[in-house]
Amino acid sequence: MTTAALPPLEPLLRRSAKRTRDIFTSESEDILKDEETSTRVRLACKIHDEYRDYKELPSVLLAQQGVVGPSRPGGPPRKMITAGVDSNTSKIIATIDKTPQAQPSTFSTSTKLTQALTLHKTTRTIKPTYHPPWKLVRVISGHLGWVRSVAVEPGNQWFATGAGDRVVKIWDLASGELKLSLTGHISTVRGLAVSSRHPYIFSCGEDKMVKCWDLEANKVIRHYHGHLSGVYSLSLHPTLDVLVTAGRDASARVWDMRTKAQIHVLAGHTATVADVKCQESDPQVVTGSMDSTVRLWDLAAGKTMVTLTHHKKSVRALAIHPTEYSFASGSAGGNNIKKWKCPEGSFVFNFTGHNAIINTLSVNAEGVFFSGGDNGTLTFWDYNTGTPFQNMDDVPQPGSLEAEAGVFCSTFDQTGTRLITGGADKTIKVYAEQSQ
Repeated sequence: MTTAALPPLEPLLRRSAKRTRDIFTSESEDILKDEETSTRVRLACKIHDEYRDYKELPSVLLAQQGVVGPSRPGGPPRKMITAGVDSNTSKIIATIDKTPQAQPSTFSTSTKLTQALTLHKTTRTIKPTYHPPWKLVRVISGHLGWVRSVAVEPGNQWFATGAGDRVVKIWDLASGELKLSLTGHISTVRGLAVSSRHPYIFSCGEDKMVKCWDLEANKVIRHYHGHLSGVYSLSLHPTLDVLVTAGRDASARVWDMRTKAQIHVLAGHTATVADVKCQESDPQVVTGSMDSTVRLWDLAAGKTMVTLTHHKKSVRALAIHPTEYSFASGSAGGNNIKKWKCPEGSFVFNFTGHNAIINTLSVNAEGVFFSGGDNGTLTFWDYNTGTPFQNMDDVPQPGSLEAEAGVFCSTFDQTGTRLITGGADKTIKVYAEQSQ
């Protein structure tokens, strides 16, 4: 048997396709008509099934519904003005009552609206706690550079300041006298903290150094190496032997105070971390950064718990309330001081009114909240309600430029009755509550 006898396939395929087309083209118009009809029927069924119960409002809602649109004014029936001057037209227009008719409220009763408005008024008018005004009581000179950091020791006998002259100075809190100068940093001292559990003071600076000073020997006993750039802030954990530092390398680092070992690198910020604070309960570490975010950290895992993105500009300052489970953050503009509730970091309210770049925040146990601006403006607030009760201007000392009125750091003493600030005029200022 040979394959040569079989006819070629191509002409057969072409002929078959042609015949198939001839069969179906005659019916294609009818098929299209059927499709349109079925689509319409299907759509009608769908509308009926899905929307039949919603064509009219339920009777209960219909009863509450007011009259739709304005009603016609009362008076005689209106006449249509025809061509020519009609002597009665002006009289008819004059008799039309222009006072609009009272319409029934869309609320079921007017009392509900009254109740809602009353509730709104009561929730808005929370009276702030009275705080006596504050006044400047002492100006301490001694530093040769901008005063960038301040910390009060737990015994409330003395406080320490760090400045652009690279020196840490220790002052007597009662008299304002210089007790000690600690030299060792080779650039501006940006952060200070005094331990409540050990006779140590910790300092950090723009020279990437974090130092631990023994106050019994008045010398450095430990260095914490690891930051890649200037260190701008540090904080001691209240109950653990842990130190947290933060700076220009966009990270916060957790150190074992004793062994100098780095426990965690808290990474996630994308710009300089300007301030860091520690507290006993979660979030145990809070950081504010120039990337305009605030982060709450899980200290055990070394990871971010929450990122707060409400600020529009760089966050430069944080303040944790000593007794209330909350904290505040300050930034460089636009509703620039915000209060947050722990542990989840839910937003409470804005402190509105201090329109400046906020460099420092402090709060005491009585609910006096202080904010210091880059332009030398100082504001005292009631922390519970966010009401400002006093505005002041930092007066630059004689010999300083007017531009040197910035406030860089602040802290309340342990009693909360004195406020210590450091500024651009190289002085330390002490404010106190005015006695009644």
